[in-house]
Amino acid sequence: MAKELWKPGNMLYPLPVVMVSMTDANGRHNIITIGWAGTVCTNPPMVSISVRPERYSYSILKETREFVINLTTKELVYATDYCGVKSGRDVDKFHELQLVPMTAEKVNAPLIAESPVNIECKVRDIIPLGSHDLFWRTWWRCTRMRNIWMKSINFI
Repeated sequence: MAKELWKPGNMLYPLPVVMVSMTDANGRHNIITIGWAGTVCTNPPMVSISVRPERYSYSILKETREFVINLTTKELVYATDYCGVKSGRDVDKFHELQLVPMTAEKVNAPLIAESPVNIECKVRDIIPLGSHDLFWRTWWRCTRMRNIWMKSINFI
């Protein structure tokens, strides 16, 4: 069987897209949409996100070393897209999208109330990779909406 040779690149598209919320040193909340997110380890439970250093959120994540991964749904498609194309440098995304920030228990970053699953994270290490830096974290707490079965949620 003949095969075609391609140059190295992104062949495994990352899933799922998530909204990552954080709070800067001045108490201002922000949300960034992340396409590079995934599980790193089961025990202890660890996840990672990759962020370009030139992004506004990068310096917040690097300084505070805390964030929340918020899973998205079909109802959050507009907000997910908006948070990926608008900079927190210019706009308060919680306010503009009328999203409700909820207090987290383990980190100083807000949960997005409308998200069915929120994973509170503390950064363990930051690894420069090239175009992106990998923020490798340990999850500290995972919450989900009550009385919601995962199969009934319209995940993106």
